[in-house]
Amino acid sequence: MPIQIASRYVIRKPEILSGEPIIIGTKTTVRAIVGLWRLGTSPEEIPMHLPHLTLAQVFDALSFYQDNQPEINDYIQRNHTPNELIHPAVKARFPNP
Repeated sequence: MPIQIASRYVIRKPEILSGEPIIIGTKTTVRAIVGLWRLGTSPEEIPMHLPHLTLAQVFDALSFYQDNQPEINDYIQRNHTPNELIHPAVKARFPNP
């Protein structure tokens, strides 16, 4: 699979995470950005957690997600950590909704 530009800041490279959508010039996945957003982090706050990203990259990743939800949700599901493997301190910090 050749390099595929998916949007202004999102790309797929077969040699990086088997082609999972990432931000150009990084190995940060759209999945990671969506994960923070789903935890309630506003788009404007995400670059504080991922300081190598710009706000434009974050918004583009979230836009890409809106257009490709089944694919990104599949990546999220496949990379889900089973509850029994999560350290109790992490569970205390991020209780289930």
